Amino acid sequence: MLKSVRSKAEEKFRASQKKYEQALNEREKARKKEAEHTASLRALRLAKEAADKEAADKEAAEKTAANKKKK
Repeated sequence: MLKSVRSKAEEKFRASQKKYEQALNEREKARKKEAEHTASLRALRLAKEAADKEAADKEAAEKTAANKKKK
């Protein structure tokens, strides 16, 4: 028995909805992955900045101590 025009249209609609949902899920996964990568890079940058600041503070303290010894 031949399928009615309506049932064919409904099948096509369901198929297009499924494709749309899959594309939406893929975009969401890509966005989430990019956000995680950005957060990781930000954490690394902040850690490096903190280490650099600590090293600069230590160096400044050593210079101050060396200047006090000279005087």
